[in-house]
Amino acid sequence: MAIDLDVVTRSLSPIHLRSVVESTARLNIWQGSVRSGKTVASLLRLLLAIATAPTSGRVLLFGKTRESVNRNVFAVLTDPALFGPLARLIKYNPGAPTGTILGREVDVLGANDAKAEPKVRGMTLCLAYGDELTTIPEAFFTQVLARLSVPGAQLFGTTNPDSPAHWLRKKYLLRQGELNLRTWHSTLDDNPHLDPAYVASLKVEYVGLWFKRFIQGAWVQAEGAVFDMFDEDRHIVPVLPEIHRWISVGIDYGTRNATAALILGAGRDGRLYLTHEWRHDPATARRQLTDAGLSREIRAWLHGLEVPGATGLKGLAPEWTVVDPSARSLRLQLHEDGMTSAAADNSVLDGIRLMSSLLGNDQLKIHRSCKGLIEEIPGYSWDDKAIERDGSDAPIKADDHSIDAARYAIKTPEVLWRPMLRSAVDLAA
Repeated sequence: MAIDLDVVTRSLSPIHLRSVVESTARLNIWQGSVRSGKTVASLLRLLLAIATAPTSGRVLLFGKTRESVNRNVFAVLTDPALFGPLARLIKYNPGAPTGTILGREVDVLGANDAKAEPKVRGMTLCLAYGDELTTIPEAFFTQVLARLSVPGAQLFGTTNPDSPAHWLRKKYLLRQGELNLRTWHSTLDDNPHLDPAYVASLKVEYVGLWFKRFIQGAWVQAEGAVFDMFDEDRHIVPVLPEIHRWISVGIDYGTRNATAALILGAGRDGRLYLTHEWRHDPATARRQLTDAGLSREIRAWLHGLEVPGATGLKGLAPEWTVVDPSARSLRLQLHEDGMTSAAADNSVLDGIRLMSSLLGNDQLKIHRSCKGLIEEIPGYSWDDKAIERDGSDAPIKADDHSIDAARYAIKTPEVLWRPMLRSAVDLAA
């Protein structure tokens, strides 16, 4: 099948054009910063491989979830601005186990934990494509390689950098000279087609660890304080501005540990504010609360809060109530008591990155009354043992109840507050 390359190659930089030609190894991995062009280059190479692949063997596309494969792979392949008429030859229904690319059926798998590895057993593969390889369990990746048994079988994959101790870097990328592997490293500057204003905005949206990884494309280790950009003088406010909308209340659940709740509001100044905090710690209160008791006190707290700027008016009703996803019993109790809630998004690293970016870009402030949160943030640190054990980034699970509640309140309803936020570039102007 002939493929017209004109449309796609116009959007590729020299390093990515070269990568398409050079990616003849068994393992071919594009690494580097966000929006550096690696996805488009790798997908063009995938199309060329599918068009000439042997009829024996299956083609597998995999990522952390099928949803992420749909978002990062199929949504790009079906964009006519990138792939022209070829986009009409890509078919996929979100969530489905198979799709069609250039008339060939392809398998689609999510690999979000170690239990995913058996999914690929028994397959005979001629091609595989992995989206964001550092998010894939090592056992799954190893099994995919074992299944690439058709003569000339190849794997194509993309990744942002992670910890320098990550298995992908240690066991594969650093062994490029030993393995049948090619890799290409690119940054934002390797994508000359991006709007300079967009690049400037992107560079201020990431801070600290994530700036080094996602913007500079560096494999750097997480160390020290998680929120190393936190500054009490900068981030804590004594008086709240006018709150335009009360976005959410995030609740972290504890039985022997503390239960904490934080309210998130959107100010008319284009910033987010963590405005109020409620905590119950059995260790200091010397009593435990049942789910019914927690529900009763949380609802009483919300109903009794004074509305800032409205003298005598009490009662706050945030649009979202998001609860620790492990606290199903509390969610059921809240529902029985007339308070609708949802399981919070507990993507820990994504939530931490989002909070870090908001703090670093002056888009998130904390009212001084949120004492538990203010006490926890300076001591919230990366876990060195997790890095040594398997190269993973993880915070130490201690004294983080208000932090988790804040993370739930911010990350889960991002789709709601994101349009209300002033950009970091505008705030810095």
